[in-house]
Amino acid sequence: MQSPAATIQAAFESLSPASVPALSILYAEDARFTDPFNDVQGRARIAAIFNHMFTQVAEPQFTVTRVIASGSDIFMRWDFHFLMGQKPGHIHGSTHFELNSAGLITLHRDYWDAAQELYEKIPALGSLLRFIRRKLAVH
Repeated sequence: MQSPAATIQAAFESLSPASVPALSILYAEDARFTDPFNDVQGRARIAAIFNHMFTQVAEPQFTVTRVIASGSDIFMRWDFHFLMGQKPGHIHGSTHFELNSAGLITLHRDYWDAAQELYEKIPALGSLLRFIRRKLAVH
């Protein structure tokens, strides 16, 4: 039998539109999901976020690069690769999962820098954000 961390990792690394229902059952009915754009509660709303991802980008693929599990907490570092139109994209981030006593996910919190990973890649907005970043950086 796989550990909860291995099960979650395998589910994310093999995520497809057809596998969203199987992923959903890893979550408690009242689980919470947060990331830089969303804060939702409930298994159905979490599944909707993953389904929406497949309408926004092509060929999304998570690669988990590190897993740390301690008690009811699991931390995963990951790389997310995708195509937006014909342009490849990449987001580096991490996730904190909290599990209940039944081993179901009660909290899924993604951490990644939306400004650096997405906004700075938009032509006009990106130039402004890179300028601000340079001004605020220690030299």
